[in-house]
Amino acid sequence: MDIDLPIFDLVTITTATENFSSTNMIGEGGFGIVYKGTLATGQEVAVKRLSKNSGQGLQEFKNEVILIAKLQHRNLVKLLGCCLEGDERMLIYEYMPNESLDYFIFDQHGKALLTPKKRLEIVMGISRGLLYLHQDSRLRIIHRDLKASNILLDSDLNAKISDFGLARSFDGDQSEINTKRVVGTHGYMSPEYVVDGIFSVKSDVFSFGVLLLEILSGKKNRTFHHPEHHHNLLGHAWLLWREGRALELIDDISFVESQVLRCIHVGLLCV
Repeated sequence: MDIDLPIFDLVTITTATENFSSTNMIGEGGFGIVYKGTLATGQEVAVKRLSKNSGQGLQEFKNEVILIAKLQHRNLVKLLGCCLEGDERMLIYEYMPNESLDYFIFDQHGKALLTPKKRLEIVMGISRGLLYLHQDSRLRIIHRDLKASNILLDSDLNAKISDFGLARSFDGDQSEINTKRVVGTHGYMSPEYVVDGIFSVKSDVFSFGVLLLEILSGKKNRTFHHPEHHHNLLGHAWLLWREGRALELIDDISFVESQVLRCIHVGLLCV
């Protein structure tokens, strides 16, 4: 694997995470476990440690290293390096003290910490990161798993897109790719991707639209329930929009009406 990245030795990472102490665990997924660590310089890092029996995880690890090493943007989580020693495979990222966006939009305590202004700033940050991936980076990248838990927040609550394990790069003349292996998170995947396995920048745009409506409403698309109909969050948002009641979607009345209506409209245009 051709890697243009700083390499950390195992001793450094073991020391930083206090021998992968359970008290330093900050996340877990199909790939393995994420630990918080502190380097000898005092810099805090997040260490993504691949599970030794995760075959799919190894492919995603390679994918993430090869793609992210070439990307740099203030709205993408920065990959600082990796550790490839023995059978250990680890990615070392900048540490995000506020963890992921889902806590701040779906948890009652978390919601109270986000002002309407900050919510809109987070939306803008995600859109800038996505524009960079699709148009402005050296590679054209489709993320394929854009969702609230993959948006991390730094100490100032600035949004950073993370987790590029499922991402794909496009050649210059490609506009879409067909795959037999549909991966991602239900509720965020576009219909043409779920049904036909076709993905493109439009797939990420659909996911962004879902995420935008979730940020504004404080509700999850997948688990949304309304006593008067069987629509998911997207269907509910369209219903309110057509009836001229779009502001009922919002869970914080202190939004500036013109701004929030524009955001709802953008979200609906994406989906």
